[in-house]
Amino acid sequence: MEPSAPKLDIRDDDRKRSLRDQPWWFYAIILIFIWAAYIFYARENYNEAFQFIKVGIGVTIKTSLISYAFALILGLLAGLGRISKNIFFNNLARLYVELIRGIPMLVLIFFIALVGVPMLVDGVNALGVWFTEIGLGFLGTPLSAFGNKSLTMNTRAIVALSVTYGAFLAEIFRAGIQSIERGQMEAARSLGMSYGQAMRHIILPQAVRNVLPALGNDFVAMVKDSSLVSILAVRDITQVSRLYAGSTFRFREAYITVSVMYLSITVMLSLLVQVMERRLSKND
Repeated sequence: MEPSAPKLDIRDDDRKRSLRDQPWWFYAIILIFIWAAYIFYARENYNEAFQFIKVGIGVTIKTSLISYAFALILGLLAGLGRISKNIFFNNLARLYVELIRGIPMLVLIFFIALVGVPMLVDGVNALGVWFTEIGLGFLGTPLSAFGNKSLTMNTRAIVALSVTYGAFLAEIFRAGIQSIERGQMEAARSLGMSYGQAMRHIILPQAVRNVLPALGNDFVAMVKDSSLVSILAVRDITQVSRLYAGSTFRFREAYITVSVMYLSITVMLSLLVQVMERRLSKND
């Protein structure tokens, strides 16, 4: 008689699959949070560092939210320009995207905050002088008096992040719009809608829905990249941690604390993005 083939243990196979599918990475992060909570509570040095650095959390969140709101507007306009058949707007949007994507973000923050914004202020002042010369002093006087000191480094940081991320969001919006079938635009135009009405009521709502997960991931990335504005002396958690480390020489406490803070914020945001993705997939 031929030996019978060994029987597969279905329970063992299910057990292995269950172990393989466990989110071990998430359990590891939970352990990091537990360890961090313990040292922040039990060790005086870490508790002092946490109390000092947490003051910058509000600045980090505020800077990220405002910057992303403006970046969404810039990105949408540039994305529409990228698909426009108008030569001027198409090339202008392409120039903006390629310039921003071709320069390191740290260099862009320096350039926009310390070169671009002052140049803009000079332009506003020149416009104010022109208004005054043609007899519109009520407009020219405030514009002429507008100076670089009127724009704080926080404001410049927001401008820099908005302009930088607007270019990346432009490509997301462009891809989302181009993912919609052309037949929908043609059908809307055949019903008497103008191009703008069809884009606003038919194409954009679907495109934005398709790219929501990508937009959420970019916001998480902006929260992390907002740490770069500390080079402008913006008192976010990165800058505050540098000040604490420089004044106390407790580098370990300072940078472990700020790392755990960023990890907490980004993990929570990433989980929200995953929940949004699951809901969208269920609706599909």
